[in-house]
Amino acid sequence: MKYKVTQETELLNFLLEATSKKRNDLKKALKFNQVLVNGKSESYHAFLLHAGDEVELGKKSRQDLPFPILYEDKEIIVINKPSGLVSEQTMHNKSETAFMIVNGYLKKKKEKAYLVHRLDQDTSGVMMFVKNKKLYEELTHNWNDYVLERSYQAIVEGTIKKDGRIENYLSENKMQKVYVSNKKGKKAITNYHVLKNVKGYTLLDVFIETGRKNQIRVHMSSLGHPIAGDRKYGAQTNPIRRLALHANIFAFEHPFTHKTMTFKTEMPETFYKVTGKIKK
Repeated sequence: MKYKVTQETELLNFLLEATSKKRNDLKKALKFNQVLVNGKSESYHAFLLHAGDEVELGKKSRQDLPFPILYEDKEIIVINKPSGLVSEQTMHNKSETAFMIVNGYLKKKKEKAYLVHRLDQDTSGVMMFVKNKKLYEELTHNWNDYVLERSYQAIVEGTIKKDGRIENYLSENKMQKVYVSNKKGKKAITNYHVLKNVKGYTLLDVFIETGRKNQIRVHMSSLGHPIAGDRKYGAQTNPIRRLALHANIFAFEHPFTHKTMTFKTEMPETFYKVTGKIKK
């Protein structure tokens, strides 16, 4: 269904007035990229609309999924997970998950999904599933041998002038909060490259050598530069109403074909509201 904007207003407010849908339903549609503004997906609830803009609601991807499929073949499927969607169910979170949605999609084709890695609930970006148990077991048992690159883009609070590397140990307390610990914890290595400083924030390219829970979030917080929107680890601001962390590159060597496979996504549009244009 398409709607024409007649005056300046915010996206969610416009949808509440133009449709008969409930606020929670509209928020879910925004989260799962089912709202288009002038033909382009928009997930930010406060996105500013102008007279003449066209808003389309209920637009799903061609695969009839609430998020884009970046790649699919007979053995793997790669998605662009939206922020706010849990990777898999846990004891503390029983909501709908990326795994449930992908597995449901594959079941229609008499296929099955296996989860080989995770993204934090509020992190968006590249996430891969495999379709057979043999590949799943090989990847999960020898993950570090096959993964070539896991890169992220992050907006952190404060100004970081130089590139850096963080290498320490992480542990988790009973409240599920991860913290820097002694050598009894798990070793974690994060490298970061400064892309841009702007108005009290820094845009970073982040490259991880280990994949610990909340690793980037804890490491940046330990520097005194928490990721914007990350109240759990000390952020004071939330400029885009979500965690400003996006998994933009995932590359691995296929265990059986030995082919290098690389998957990339663009930085979310909402990030540009803070960073402005980025020079290539």
